[in-house]
Amino acid sequence: MKIDLPLTGYVVLVFFMLLGMACGTDSDHYSVDDYPSVPKMDVHVHMETDRELFVEKATSDGFRLINVALEYTEGWNDVYRKFSYGRQQENAHPETVANVTAFAVSDWDSPDWEEKVIHWLDSCFEQGALGVKVWKNIGMVSRDTAGNLIQIDDARFDPIFDHIRQQGKTLMGHLAEPKNCWLPLEEMTTKNDRNYYGNHPEYHMYLQPEMPSHEELIERRDNMLAKHPDLKFVGAHMGSLEYDVDELAKTLDRFPNMAVDLAARMGQVFYQTAEDREKVREFFIRYQDRLLYATDLSDNGSRTEEALHAAMDAAWKRDWEFFVSDNEMESDLINEPFRGLHLPKEVVDKVFYKNAIHWFAAEELLISPKGFNNNHSVISAYIIP
Repeated sequence: MKIDLPLTGYVVLVFFMLLGMACGTDSDHYSVDDYPSVPKMDVHVHMETDRELFVEKATSDGFRLINVALEYTEGWNDVYRKFSYGRQQENAHPETVANVTAFAVSDWDSPDWEEKVIHWLDSCFEQGALGVKVWKNIGMVSRDTAGNLIQIDDARFDPIFDHIRQQGKTLMGHLAEPKNCWLPLEEMTTKNDRNYYGNHPEYHMYLQPEMPSHEELIERRDNMLAKHPDLKFVGAHMGSLEYDVDELAKTLDRFPNMAVDLAARMGQVFYQTAEDREKVREFFIRYQDRLLYATDLSDNGSRTEEALHAAMDAAWKRDWEFFVSDNEMESDLINEPFRGLHLPKEVVDKVFYKNAIHWFAAEELLISPKGFNNNHSVISAYIIP
């Protein structure tokens, strides 16, 4: 049937057709402006203070947080202190903060070490801890009384990891370091790695050729995972395979109970995106159920409120723009410009929120009717059956 319209009628008709097409496209993707109203979670932060500035900023930006404890240089004292700060923040803001605990290997050769670890972990689980973190000191720093490096595939860990699995908890592992760690500073691919290892030569493995290689540490991590195939494992910092999404994909294919967080490795994501954006985009879409947003942001009480919030803004808003838009971007993490991935909403929702619920068995973190910023329009999408 022919419809006769005046010219203005055709113009109006075309306008609304184009508007409808645009709205249809927009409905599949978030915009940069959606940032404050969409529920998000940062699954790897460190709050080592009793002040609440970090949580207040997270709440205003629509973030929930998983605070992560670890053994640093003081053994059990580190673990107790860091978990205590996390619990203090969770008690004050249970709607925003959850915790992952840790254990120490400083008394590795003690005959009651295993019993002590399990007793401690059970006490943390009773307080709601979602999982357990092991750190890079295993494999790279901590030694037994004979002077041998303690490795993650040592049989002494097996009953600990079995217990974590039996309790339905998740193991988070920062094992090894980025591959840049084994390169001279001038050959590293990202500025943040050059700065970090320039300031922390004790962790710069290029300067310590007697230490294990990146390949050995990854092999030992994989040996551990092969022994515990039913253990949920979140590889912190992209599982230390940040340098190549193809290599990471092979590992995820091999270990179906493994996911990774993105903490402190967005520079490597940007670097690969600058080289081959479509490969990186396809990786995020293909492995959308195995990737968790995280930053490694921290607050130990030393920065001013303005400096702390500026650092949080810089990381969170930059990463949101990268994932939701196709904007041309630059970052102080790398030298090259790159373009955002413009991922579909369903992928962004998983990476920024839903995957954390699954991988940390944290149904209690599902959005309540009060929601983020009372944005009820997004609530139903997050009620996971």
